[in-house]
Amino acid sequence: MTPNASMLPATVSDPINAAILAVSEDRLAGFQEDPFGEIAARSGIDAETVIERVIAMLRAGTIRRVRQTLMATNLARGALCAWQIPPERLDAAFEYMFSQDPFSGHVVIRSADPATPGSNYRLWTTLKAPQGFSIEKHAEFLRRKVGAQLVRLMPAKRLFALGVGHVRRRGIEPGARADVPAEVMDTNIVTLDELDWRVLTAIKAEFAPEELRRDVWAVRAARAGVDAATFARVARSLNERKVIGRFSTFLEHVKATANDERVTRYNALFHWSVPPGREIDAGREVGRHYIITHAYWREGGPEFRNVNVMAVAHGLDKDVVLAHKAAIDEHLREAGIPFEYTNVFWGGRSEIKPSEISPDAYREFCLANGLDPEEMKET
Repeated sequence: MTPNASMLPATVSDPINAAILAVSEDRLAGFQEDPFGEIAARSGIDAETVIERVIAMLRAGTIRRVRQTLMATNLARGALCAWQIPPERLDAAFEYMFSQDPFSGHVVIRSADPATPGSNYRLWTTLKAPQGFSIEKHAEFLRRKVGAQLVRLMPAKRLFALGVGHVRRRGIEPGARADVPAEVMDTNIVTLDELDWRVLTAIKAEFAPEELRRDVWAVRAARAGVDAATFARVARSLNERKVIGRFSTFLEHVKATANDERVTRYNALFHWSVPPGREIDAGREVGRHYIITHAYWREGGPEFRNVNVMAVAHGLDKDVVLAHKAAIDEHLREAGIPFEYTNVFWGGRSEIKPSEISPDAYREFCLANGLDPEEMKET
């Protein structure tokens, strides 16, 4: 293996890196026992080169993290949260959510036309409450902590798209979509035992550059206190129970990376209000569009004019992102799904990290922050 990864190209435009990323960003679904071998097989690039290039991009900051993701919606109660916060407290609230609250994941300051319902909700986050604990109580703790006036919790009732592959989405034409509607993913909580949690905790941790090798799970098995065979068996069981997401190399998609390259510039949260009873139909049609990275049925409530289908798209050109939105609108009409209201919330400053979902970690957080874990439990 090349001893000095800094000598290797670390840009997403490098042809070898682009071929690797087109697979490694979001194409490796489920638990991957040999993730780099799988990337090699699909990309046509040998595994040694794949590992060298991923290490180089990770060290350069082009890739911000490498990890096996989880279907956290099936492991902990979650919600998209919109926070109404006085302008003078917005930046401090952003910093707290990102750096001090391990249960908040995506943290984004969004903007919309001032006349848009809900435009005064500037801070948007994802939030998870580990099993047994109340997401409402944790949100109230955060509201008091950052001085928010109001918070709207919007749990996902169904998922229709989940996978951020920026490199493979470049050049997609507005309206391009799959031949069939997106699959529906539920959000039922799966109960795990102590061994499951030990293995899951080892699986989900981010990989440091020096950990990346062909036999990537050997050290993680030791961390979980089990032999390799037990680790693989439990991991396969977790995968069968649909709590494993994908093995992924997450790109830095907001800040400039190697050679001042940007993967994307615009992050758009689309909203639609469709008739009650048509949420799943609409979500499946929205989710089949290739540009969409996330699509959900969430209830926005009166604060957001009762929108109930939401989706996220990214792009380098704002007009192109809006063209994708217009194509989806037209497709919904053609599919016979009316919507009485739609809008776009644009992302600005943002940071992304995986939300912690471990009940043990939540207990430790409570004790460190003067909270009684028993009082934070669901009732």
